[in-house]
Amino acid sequence: MRETAREAHPTRARSPHRLVLFAVAGAATCAVVVAVTLGVSGSSEHPAAAQAEPAAVQLLDRVALVAQAAPAPGVRDGQFLYTKTVGHSTSLSETSNGAMAAARTDESAERWVSVDGSEGTVTRTARGTSTEPAGGKDRASINGPTYRFLAGLPTDPGWLLEKIYADARLNHGEGSGSTTGPDQEAFVAIGDLLRTVEAPPGVSAALYRAAARIPGVVLVPEATDALGRKGAAVARVHKGQRTEWIFDTRSLRLLGERTVLLKDGPWGKAGTPVTSVAIVTRGVVDRAGQVPGR
Repeated sequence: MRETAREAHPTRARSPHRLVLFAVAGAATCAVVVAVTLGVSGSSEHPAAAQAEPAAVQLLDRVALVAQAAPAPGVRDGQFLYTKTVGHSTSLSETSNGAMAAARTDESAERWVSVDGSEGTVTRTARGTSTEPAGGKDRASINGPTYRFLAGLPTDPGWLLEKIYADARLNHGEGSGSTTGPDQEAFVAIGDLLRTVEAPPGVSAALYRAAARIPGVVLVPEATDALGRKGAAVARVHKGQRTEWIFDTRSLRLLGERTVLLKDGPWGKAGTPVTSVAIVTRGVVDRAGQVPGR
């Protein structure tokens, strides 16, 4: 979305297929205090000059503690992680008179992801059902993880972040042609890892703590997910857009993610969520197409 807004051909906000599965933290008895004023100027275009905001670090640490204490999911190879989500994405295309027009697309979905990669990933939307070919047990990666792949990641936040940055620098660093940059890509990659498949508790906690070390990460005291649920968000600003991970302020459960415009432009008015996805339910099932409890 960020790199193609000026192109004449249709384009779409970052694919929600990388967003539809969210790692849900367990319940916590403590509430988080989020009465902090958000400042997004200054570090938004040059985040390397600013460390993560202390309030955001505090929230991520609380979330990590909850994730660490959660029971590990009971999964077996051959099973599937099921997630039902609701949300939308935004596409941008050129009209006949040369203007740019933005339109929403319903991205509500059910998805079944193979625990070990031995089976294909099945996605069901209002447009139909699609199947991604099986990647195999040994072909998972940062950008295409399975539960088993995540289970093998380091639980030390520093080591884990360096592994993520190595991939980010390779594909979005100097000379790559990407305008995203390693810091923003690392933040996006961690969010994708947390949402694509549920990770073991220790790895989930390490991912949250690794995100707290990324320059430019801030706290948004009030945010609303695609279901209208209120929460607080950890976010990062890049090129006039703010990517938010929204958490329930009591349970610290991850509710969803959205990308919000900070200034008027072809995608819409400031404050518009151009991409928003919220979790409805999750579970473990034995076969694709099966719904938990049935």
